Amino acid sequence: MKKLGLTYKNLFMYLLTFFVIVVGDQVTKLIVDHTLALGGSYSIIDNFFYFTYSHNDGGAWGIFSGKMNLFFIVSIVATIGIVYFFLQSETYQKITRFGLVLVFCGMIGNLIDRVVFGYVRDFIDFIIFGYDFPIFNVADMAITIGIFLVILEVGIEEYKAWKISKSQL
Repeated sequence: MKKLGLTYKNLFMYLLTFFVIVVGDQVTKLIVDHTLALGGSYSIIDNFFYFTYSHNDGGAWGIFSGKMNLFFIVSIVATIGIVYFFLQSETYQKITRFGLVLVFCGMIGNLIDRVVFGYVRDFIDFIIFGYDFPIFNVADMAITIGIFLVILEVGIEEYKAWKISKSQL
């Protein structure tokens, strides 16, 4: 752990995050599975936010529907990539590391569904400015937030490097 620059506090936080995201994702899906019929919807905020139960055997927006082997391959490649980038990250890159953990957690949450059911259970449904956004779940949120955090830290580092290069002119 010292070689990776991981403290027990960081490791605990990553494991807690893994537990909260993966278990939280599965529990929320289980609750929706037992309380809503497939295709059923429950209004939280009319014309904006609903719980709508759906099955997705594809990726985001249903792309590559039915190509389950592709998703297993992508999961293996993504795991290798996430572990590689985590190991290559520096100790000070806390936002990147946490983002990678979130992406990994979300991938595992959806992978569990794909392995057990052959599809992903989605239920969070927003209508934004009249656009019915694709239905998603807790795992999808973790992936999205994780990717955002990685991009954010890369952007911050690039900005700092740019400021340093400008000051040396």
